[in-house]
Amino acid sequence: MATIEDRVAEAFGLEGDAWERHAHPWSVYTRIPIPALLAAAIWTRKWIGWRSLVPVAGMCLWTAINPRVFPRPRTFDRWASKAVLGERAWANRKEAAVPERHRVAPHLLTGINALGVPFVARGLVVLDPWLVLFGLAVHMAGKNWFMDRMALLYDDVAAGAPDTDLTPAAALPAAGSPARTD
Repeated sequence: MATIEDRVAEAFGLEGDAWERHAHPWSVYTRIPIPALLAAAIWTRKWIGWRSLVPVAGMCLWTAINPRVFPRPRTFDRWASKAVLGERAWANRKEAAVPERHRVAPHLLTGINALGVPFVARGLVVLDPWLVLFGLAVHMAGKNWFMDRMALLYDDVAAGAPDTDLTPAAALPAAGSPARTD
């Protein structure tokens, strides 16, 4: 049975080398502000009415294509790359177990991440900037903390943590290994 993360990855076309392309730091760092930019795009309906669908559509398009726009990174030893490859290991946890110390935090941090969404949604409906900012702060704190935990997970998996049964780091590229040759 596929995990939720597997379904999301499939929806974004993260198959094959797409994970490695998504591990490019520019891909990661240009995705981080997407929730705030999407909220701002939705907020513009106050000033430009239905034309606000243009920036909303632009943000949705960028969200969809971002994981495939950038090339594979030169190395996977950057925090952003490790976070994405850790997400890949987490998404594959049904096939290859993750170390014990990484099994609870991702669920809790996803919960924190999700806790902010209703505040953002309500704030956008009633145009309450403080509610939107609070929701974004909670959402982004959960997401960024989750990403940090995924980078730690990747470090453990790539190092062959003793309490994991992953074979050759689940075919994940090793930190410091060359990712592309050009």
